[in-house]
Amino acid sequence: MLKVDHINVYYGKIHAIKDVSFEVNDGEIVALIGANGAGKSTILKTVSGLLRARTGSISFHDETISHTEAHKLLAKGLAHVPEGRRIFLQMTVLENLEMGAYIRKDNFKSDIADIFRRFPRLEERKNQIAGTLSGGEQQMLAIGRALMSKPKLLMLDEPSMGLAPILVDQIFGIIKELHTAGTTILLVEQNAEKALAIADRAYVLESGRIALSGTGEELAASDKIKKAYLGG
Repeated sequence: MLKVDHINVYYGKIHAIKDVSFEVNDGEIVALIGANGAGKSTILKTVSGLLRARTGSISFHDETISHTEAHKLLAKGLAHVPEGRRIFLQMTVLENLEMGAYIRKDNFKSDIADIFRRFPRLEERKNQIAGTLSGGEQQMLAIGRALMSKPKLLMLDEPSMGLAPILVDQIFGIIKELHTAGTTILLVEQNAEKALAIADRAYVLESGRIALSGTGEELAASDKIKKAYLGG
């Protein structure tokens, strides 16, 4: 579904992403893990058109998208839930969900009902200003808003960041449910233990390079990963 081939990304003179290649197959959960500052979020921003790679290529369903604008990628079925959620704080929950469907020409009312079935808390607060929601509720809204575009690939950037442990479990439960329902997921996450537990495959980033790759199970069992990320 997604193929990233030898991309190099710079912030001015800083070489942030160094010759990175990976792929996501239809129906997978693929995780990118690594320390803060390793380049995980930069990769997602580059895939979703918010940043440009200086060299290398990115393809989505065998179509090169390296220079495609972000809103056009959304229309092709690629949705990005950014780090920090980035919901519209002054809008209501319902208005945020409607904004998630702005590219659609069909009737999306049934999809809002589906989001409310998946996230009952959002239905309870549908007329509440989004900025007054708790952190966990805002993360649910950010995911729900992305789902309103009916994505083929859902990219999640640090969905557990800043959440209490019980809410982290809830968010990862939601991710597993979305995957079971047929959504392909590219997950960026600092919580390596949680990410590897649900990932089909994973890549480990260190200083802008891919240092290791394998199945989620293989990496979770790796002594190097245990020492560096799992406290083992």
